[in-house]
Amino acid sequence: MNLKDLGFDEWFEAHAAEGGPEGGRFARVCAVDRGAYFIRHETGEIPAELTGKLAYHIDGPAELPCVGDWVVAVCHNGGAEAVIHRVLPRRTFLRRRTPGRNADCQMIAANIDVAFIVQSCRYDFNAGRLDRYLVMAADGRVEPVVVLTKTDLVDEEELARKIETVRAATAARVIALSCMSGAGLEEFRQALVPGRTCCLLGSSGVGKTTLLNRLTGRESFATRPVSATGEGTHTTTRRQLVVLDRGAMVVDTPGMRELGIVGADDALDAGFDEIAALAAGCRYADCSHEHEPGCAVRAALERGELAGERYASYLKLRKESRYHEMSCLEKRRKDKAFGRFVKSVKKRARR
Repeated sequence: MNLKDLGFDEWFEAHAAEGGPEGGRFARVCAVDRGAYFIRHETGEIPAELTGKLAYHIDGPAELPCVGDWVVAVCHNGGAEAVIHRVLPRRTFLRRRTPGRNADCQMIAANIDVAFIVQSCRYDFNAGRLDRYLVMAADGRVEPVVVLTKTDLVDEEELARKIETVRAATAARVIALSCMSGAGLEEFRQALVPGRTCCLLGSSGVGKTTLLNRLTGRESFATRPVSATGEGTHTTTRRQLVVLDRGAMVVDTPGMRELGIVGADDALDAGFDEIAALAAGCRYADCSHEHEPGCAVRAALERGELAGERYASYLKLRKESRYHEMSCLEKRRKDKAFGRFVKSVKKRARR
């Protein structure tokens, strides 16, 4: 296997000109598990760790290597281990706000071409969560594809309603499938292009790992029996990149209970393109679409041309996005103030 098979194309070649340490080689991060890294290059997969210098200069968790990143690493111990010296720029990414009150963001995966947003046709199906995933994909410039699993658990009318709900939210491709009956699996396989990297996103138990096992043709990854409700249960505990026999790469991710979005108005507009199009007709350029006169968005809502659920979801995510952006600015101000304090203490100590 060569680097091009792992997705190292002309874009990364152009952004890798900075060079690296003697003996350094390009490799791709294929798994991250509680701070432990595994990288893959032409000859195989090996464990790796960060250099002290790289770890020291990282400002936050978003700058740590994540699955899909390209790095410069030096192998040692006969090529059985490696040390990561540099992370190459990311062409695309998937990220979320760090769970809890922290204002940082967490990288889910990098250099992803397609995000498969997986939702079960039964209890997991949630239009509001779908909106969040669509905004996440738009934020990182990743193409979204919506995958509805477990179609064998609903009738044709219910499946049609689910698909209609998805298509009201996005123009992205929709694939409906069942890992039990095999319906739709071939269509999904055709969406996996050799040399491109995809990522499976979704809540715990929607069938991401089961789907990955169907793609590999073997039970390569652990799954658990369905729960009493008929839904799957959480199994995957780490993010990992898998190279399929046909040459496509798939990143499997643990289910995410919290999906806080990062401040990104442009991504919101892309995730709610019908609202962005309506907003162009508002009387005021900075219309909040809540109380101002001449608001084209609220007018469409009143005429029934815009679904109330979509409008409410948009307002909720925009409020969350802007609050997070303010939190990040406040965090940066505090970090700068603390940095000035440390410098002043060091200056007084030298006197």
